[in-house]
Amino acid sequence: MEITLAQLLESRDARQLRQIQLTRRFPGRQLICLTVVLPGPVKRDARSLKVAHAGVEAVRHAFTPVYEELHDLETGYEGYFIVEGDLLDVKKVCCGIENDHPFGRLMDLDVLEPSGDSVAPVSRDRVGEPPRRCLVCDRPARECMRARLHSIGEIVQTIDKIIGIDANP
Repeated sequence: MEITLAQLLESRDARQLRQIQLTRRFPGRQLICLTVVLPGPVKRDARSLKVAHAGVEAVRHAFTPVYEELHDLETGYEGYFIVEGDLLDVKKVCCGIENDHPFGRLMDLDVLEPSGDSVAPVSRDRVGEPPRRCLVCDRPARECMRARLHSIGEIVQTIDKIIGIDANP
């Protein structure tokens, strides 16, 4: 099912509110928020669920969450995990999953840090990690996204290859 820009923005606002609530509810512990990288108007399909379930298992394998919430939404899968550990150590582990898991490039594992009345994701550079790379080429992903260097079709074809779906049987 395709979603609208308004639905996407509403879901981002709701996700940030939930992140704030969870960081307040579990002070001194770390919040990991799992989402799936999937371009275009369809955010929930067999591909995104395959990646989401792999991400949940990867987080559970790397940590022993003291609390978790999983939401299978039309606007995209969301997983919230509260874990013990140092903020930057948790971020390093999450970067390791993003870097090394076969579907890691399709997972977004944000570690959230309270910032006043809000939360902010811990950046990769704070733990010595380079920016994420583009799915299609080797440039920094943000450069390709800003310049729209690749079509949705190219990106989806690359995602299908990563997941192991043959788009042309």
